[in-house]
Amino acid sequence: MALSYLSGFGNEFQSEALSGALPVGQNSPQRCPYGLYAEQLSGTAFTAPRDSNARTWLYRIRPSVSHQGPFQSVDLPLWETAPRPAAAGLALGPLRWGPPPIPGEALTFVTGMRTMTAAGDARVQDGMAAHLYFATRSMEREYFYNADGEMLVVPQQGGLRFATELGVLEVTPGEICVLPRGMKFRAELLDGPARGYVCENYGARLALPGLGPIGANGLANPRDFQAPVAAYEDQAEEARLTVKWGGAFHACAIAQSPLDVVAWHGNYTPYKYDLRTFSPVGSVLTDHPDPSIFTVLTSASATPGTANVDFVIFPDRWMVAEGTFRPPWYHMNVMSEFMGLIYGIYDAKPDGFQPGGMSLHNAMLPHGPDRNAFAKASTEDLGPVKQSGTLAFMFETRFPQQVTDFGANLETLDKDYVTCWDGLEKHFEGTP
Repeated sequence: MALSYLSGFGNEFQSEALSGALPVGQNSPQRCPYGLYAEQLSGTAFTAPRDSNARTWLYRIRPSVSHQGPFQSVDLPLWETAPRPAAAGLALGPLRWGPPPIPGEALTFVTGMRTMTAAGDARVQDGMAAHLYFATRSMEREYFYNADGEMLVVPQQGGLRFATELGVLEVTPGEICVLPRGMKFRAELLDGPARGYVCENYGARLALPGLGPIGANGLANPRDFQAPVAAYEDQAEEARLTVKWGGAFHACAIAQSPLDVVAWHGNYTPYKYDLRTFSPVGSVLTDHPDPSIFTVLTSASATPGTANVDFVIFPDRWMVAEGTFRPPWYHMNVMSEFMGLIYGIYDAKPDGFQPGGMSLHNAMLPHGPDRNAFAKASTEDLGPVKQSGTLAFMFETRFPQQVTDFGANLETLDKDYVTCWDGLEKHFEGTP
């Protein structure tokens, strides 16, 4: 069955699964239509400025207080939360991993979460964590919400269906979705085992970046973001709700599905976006612009112009700059870059970076093209060339990203990564 979506980013949406379920004129009337309960889900402080205030009114069969019981601690040791120390014994330097195989054991989107890096401090709502997820079975009568941060999901292999309180989103490789902090959901497999990446953002909500001199159009267009339409479950059967709160996990038995919202209106919603609709901008004559021109979403920090998290992609695009070294140049950066490849070839590491793999270049550690990429880009014909069939991304943060023990011991860690820069010859032609 094809799903319907509402289009736009950050807009005030409204949706009802039953005609007349949305109250008219009042958010919380004395008696809601159909005997529903009114409940507000706030993603920002009540007093946040109007242009950044995020909240949605839910009209549901039972209020959320009915979807919880006595909680018990749950052990998910491979899903970690900042702050955390660096992995013991891991030497300082750039890191790269090949694509890890999907485990053969039964794992859901939640139990298959594996933290690679953590940065900042979730307790003060700053920073992020970069995760891999492996899912080999759907969640059945199992529900989850994250009280620590919103979750940006980047599928790399296999699709997922997220049944949320506000409706259903289906995402496949090449698309992303964002699950807001506090939003209950269930994740199901669309087409077999799934693997991908998650950015757990502890800070300000992800938003579209400002365009500045670019003007009114370009990059990710608001109209291409899609929110779900209302779809409720009226199921009175025992289920399980797990909550991530303060870096720990807690679960309780509940007597019915918590996805019982019949109607809703607001601007605090889950949403999806097709990365292939991104409209790149770039150099049309000379020189190499900063990679920030490929920012899809950004989480602001208290320092203007320095993000808590940026989500950046490197999609299909034309390369036309003349007399210019086209791949990313050698650089050191105050930001820390966790990079992944969804499909295709990444031009700065054509031989060593594989789909499903990842790399980490932490703050002020030098990195750039490998020897072969440098040699090719320095000598090739610079006619117009289209980068096709490629989609890489970056989770970039102002905080150092501490690698977890799982990441440090992952069997696909490339222990010889730094040797990709061996053989960079001295070309200096000056004389003393």
